[in-house]
Amino acid sequence: MAQYFEAKARQPDALVFFRMGDFYELFFDDAIKAAAALGISQTFRGNHNGQPIPMAGVPVHAAEAYLAKLIRTGFKVAVCEQMEDPVEAKKRGSKAIVRRDVVRIITPGTLTEDSLLDSRGANRLAAVALRSGQAAVSSVELSTGAVESLLLAPSGLAAALAALSPSEILVPDRLFADEHIAAALKLAGGLVQPMAQALAEPSASETRVKRLYGVETLDGFGGLAPAEVSALGLIAAHLEVTQAGRMPALSPPRRAGEADVMAIDPATRASLEIEKTTGGQRDGSLLGAIDRTITAPGSRLLAERLARPLLDPARIEARLDGVQWFLERRRLREQVREALKRTGDMARALSRLALGRGGPRDLGCLRDGLKTGEALAALALGDGEPLSGPPAEIEAALTAISPSLSVGLSTLLANLEAGLGPDLPAQARDGGFVAEGVRPELDQARALRDDSRRVIAALETRLAAESGVPVKIRHNAVLGYFVEATAGKADPLMQPPLNATFIHRQTLANQVRFTTVELADLDARIAQAGERAQAIEVQTFEAWRDEASALAEPLRAAAQGLALLDVASSLAEWGEDAGACRPVVNDSLCFDARAARHPVVEAAVKRAGDPFTPNDCCLDGAGEQGARLSIVTGPNMAGKSTFLRQNALLAVLAQAGSYVPAEALTLGVVDRLFSRVGAGDDLARGRSTFMAEMVETAAILTQATPRSFVILDEIGRGTATWDGLAIAWACAEALHDTNRARALFATHYHELATLEERLAHVSNLSLRAKEWNGDLVFLHECGPGPADRSYGVQVAKLAGVPPAVVVRAREVLERLEADSHSPARLEGLPLFEMAAPIPQTFGPSPAEEALKSLDIDGMSPREALEALYRLKGMI
Repeated sequence: MAQYFEAKARQPDALVFFRMGDFYELFFDDAIKAAAALGISQTFRGNHNGQPIPMAGVPVHAAEAYLAKLIRTGFKVAVCEQMEDPVEAKKRGSKAIVRRDVVRIITPGTLTEDSLLDSRGANRLAAVALRSGQAAVSSVELSTGAVESLLLAPSGLAAALAALSPSEILVPDRLFADEHIAAALKLAGGLVQPMAQALAEPSASETRVKRLYGVETLDGFGGLAPAEVSALGLIAAHLEVTQAGRMPALSPPRRAGEADVMAIDPATRASLEIEKTTGGQRDGSLLGAIDRTITAPGSRLLAERLARPLLDPARIEARLDGVQWFLERRRLREQVREALKRTGDMARALSRLALGRGGPRDLGCLRDGLKTGEALAALALGDGEPLSGPPAEIEAALTAISPSLSVGLSTLLANLEAGLGPDLPAQARDGGFVAEGVRPELDQARALRDDSRRVIAALETRLAAESGVPVKIRHNAVLGYFVEATAGKADPLMQPPLNATFIHRQTLANQVRFTTVELADLDARIAQAGERAQAIEVQTFEAWRDEASALAEPLRAAAQGLALLDVASSLAEWGEDAGACRPVVNDSLCFDARAARHPVVEAAVKRAGDPFTPNDCCLDGAGEQGARLSIVTGPNMAGKSTFLRQNALLAVLAQAGSYVPAEALTLGVVDRLFSRVGAGDDLARGRSTFMAEMVETAAILTQATPRSFVILDEIGRGTATWDGLAIAWACAEALHDTNRARALFATHYHELATLEERLAHVSNLSLRAKEWNGDLVFLHECGPGPADRSYGVQVAKLAGVPPAVVVRAREVLERLEADSHSPARLEGLPLFEMAAPIPQTFGPSPAEEALKSLDIDGMSPREALEALYRLKGMI
């Protein structure tokens, strides 16, 4: 218990998994919490301060399943292992306690085991820091060693975190006072881990990052900003604690800025269901619809590309070149995809090996990946088209996966191919994974160990013949090997001359046990042979593991190369199946889609045996080739939301480097994507449906730029009719005149159709429907011009509203439409005259602006006092 108290004192906020033989035991409050979370029995054992000690436990062999459940529930777990064998402990005295220590702290962002991870999803640990008005988000995926650093404005935190979708976020405790940062953290969805502000101080952070990478200076990482160093320092501090000093093999930080990827805020990401549906499932999302990847790393890379579409047309074209290359070579594509089925997750295997958690199967994964890479490179480079070789991105991937181009990788592959046997255990201590002939001394030890049964059987036969007594040679953990005879026939063995050979060991009720000098010698040699064989295998494994760890960078590059080939070939496969086209992406402000389709909805209706109706959409921020803003009208269920979403998803797919489901698409790069589609409240934050809608609309109107793409669905519907119409009208004007973004604006306020005549670059589109024999038929066709009516009563009838209610609704509608006083015309209302710009009559005072710009953490006491005097002077 003294050992337990010491471990718990070091990790007071974690559940301590305390190793005792074949179980991990939990005590006191930990036992009560774990029993409730896991549904296991909670008992009592012993007393502490006169009170029984609560206790619960899980078997070691099943621990990972219980750990996964605890981590998903939000717990942090400290694993306290036995650091020596009980035999070793007894050498210090018969009552010596086995030495134990915390070897690891498991949190959501530090998982590496396959059984605890989603193989097709990334598991990132992120950190947020703020310095001198700049924010930084750094992330590490411990299971693969990938590290990223993003420098951005504080207002971009929500979008950046949403793109990363981290499992755990480290935040200096002082930042929780900033309501905007707190809101961004809440929207990110991962477990938020407060950290002491001192851990984010630049000098201490720099020291920890240097220690993490084993370097003397950070200059080689490209001049990291203070905020980036602070964020990376938080990650380094967290890893030092959770990995108990064992540092992973990490890649250098891959740096990015806000200008590198499309900004997609959390509300838009959820609305468009890019990586998962609103219910949290992969199926039904854009990713689920287009994912044809063979490998788990390929699936993760595809998800990353969809989460963070590029802004550089040249980089987008490079990705599209790779997809086109595979699309034009179906046979090669099929061969590549078949070969990829033989690869495992090299990056995660390498990370486990570097952290000391890997085993022979992870070495086998590296062997299989390198072997497949060699075959794929030969296959692709020998394609027989020397004048039209692979595009740059594919060629770089093929180079990375070719062990023959790296002396280190070719040597490692040769060693693993020759040295690993066919059956690989999970742990090195289980043995049997080194091939015969690799280590002669291992073969000798194995021969003695494995031949022991035959040698023992021969000795048993000889002793029985020489003594004339039917004896058996048996084994147990206490006596080792011994000779056993029944009590009735053992007397001759204890009389001369046989007692000189048979040495009495133990008498039981029905048996008597003996040993012989020869058997004792054989027992020792067999035990030593088994131990020696195990030691040689572990030593061999460690040598191979160290060799692989020393080649971490080329191995990680090879793993990335295989994933890239998987993504390019899978997108080509999907593009061919879906009849997709290669988009033209440039620096214009144009969006011109011909016969475009929604990839998710089309897949769903095809499974049902129905066709999908494609539609065109042409927008131009400059107003030259098309309207800047299109007002979309039509009845419910006609497909307005599908039309809006499909065009937004085309931009995501194109800038991610994928073909798009359309006959043609010309896209001027979209810097920010906004979607205000669907209704939903936020009761936890005290927001009604209408309030949540207005908050999202405000974010769009304050952040959208002329290069942005905006889709808005039924703005203003959650309040009174005239209030809602006024808000929708004003928002449409602001998008057109102020933001100047390309926008689709779906509405049931048909009065907005008059904007086409009032604003220079507005057009009307409508989704068609026809009445036939009293029923409504949806055509799902989008054409120019406004809808003539909403058909709300007909949709209510289709939804199963009772006939009496439908009849009554029709009567009321006819009466309202016939009423000449019905407020249905806007021409005479001054409210909807084109409004002159209203001068700003309120806003932050100069003192407030000055206060916001202060970097309090970076000020000396004297600078703080001077700033206070300046502020007082401004007041």
